[in-house]
Amino acid sequence: MDPEILMDGISAEIVAALSAMRQAKSTEERLKQSEIVKNLCESLGVFLNLIEPLPLLDDDDDDQPIPF
Repeated sequence: MDPEILMDGISAEIVAALSAMRQAKSTEERLKQSEIVKNLCESLGVFLNLIEPLPLLDDDDDDQPIPF
C-alpha cells in the first residue's frame, strides 16, 4: 500500500477522533477518544520518522570523513 495514502487516512482519522472528542459528553467518552487520538498520532509518527533524511553511505568512500 502507498505510504502517502496511509498517512492521509490516518490524518483524516485523527481529525474525526478530535471532532468526536469535542462532542463527547462524559469523561469516559473523552478518555476513549483521547486514547484513539494518541494511538493514531503514534502511528502517524512511525511514518514521519521513516521519511527523515538518511545519509547515503557509499562503500567506496571509506577514506572520506563523515559529514556532520
